[in-house]
Amino acid sequence: MPPQEFAPGLVIQGINPPLSLKDFKLIAFDMDSTLINIECVDEIADAVGKKEEVAAITEAAMRGEIADYKESLRRRVALLRGVTVADMEMIYTQRLQLNPGAERLVQACKAAGLKTLLVSGGFTFFTDRVRDKLGIDYTRSNVLEIRSGPNCGELTGRMVDQPWGDICDGAEKRKMFLETCANLGISPKQAIAVGDGANDLPMMGEAGLSVAYHAKPKVREQAMVQINEGGLDRLLELMA
Repeated sequence: MPPQEFAPGLVIQGINPPLSLKDFKLIAFDMDSTLINIECVDEIADAVGKKEEVAAITEAAMRGEIADYKESLRRRVALLRGVTVADMEMIYTQRLQLNPGAERLVQACKAAGLKTLLVSGGFTFFTDRVRDKLGIDYTRSNVLEIRSGPNCGELTGRMVDQPWGDICDGAEKRKMFLETCANLGISPKQAIAVGDGANDLPMMGEAGLSVAYHAKPKVREQAMVQINEGGLDRLLELMA
């Protein structure tokens, strides 16, 4: 079934609305440029005058033009050395905002009985706060190493390994998505996955409903739903 415009800025392919939220048990979100308005790593780099350099790597990674996402993230994080926790606090309080419709969509999903998952190539400093703000059930993201002792409170330019692995990339997003489905005793086809970048495609490919939000071309092509205009809550237009 070729893509068709269901409403202005809302494109569908391979599905026949109306759908029902009650047919789903889980919704998984990417964070940067999906649930929130910024790419956190780019904004952190701005604190040390390296936003342009880091943003160029981020854009290429999100478009799927960099094969090794983990290495691209290590390169970007290395450039963050010397950024302070105070700098990151400023980014959270002054630059980070929820994208339009994010809160309404999450609330509607929770009211319909869905569990919520946040999987991000970003960092726990931000994902934990977004989780708490929205009441998200499960998260997985990366931990920035913060120097202790001299110059304490500064980033070292490295990430901290976690029990599940080193970096949350596309493969790890898919793994966490599938593990969450298994823990809930549901099929991945009973789950929705929402993202904007190439590292979201592995989990979106497993989901019963994949949603591209103001996404890169490669992601729009493969998603069942494209939200190209308006907020995240436009997904609810497809629901009975």
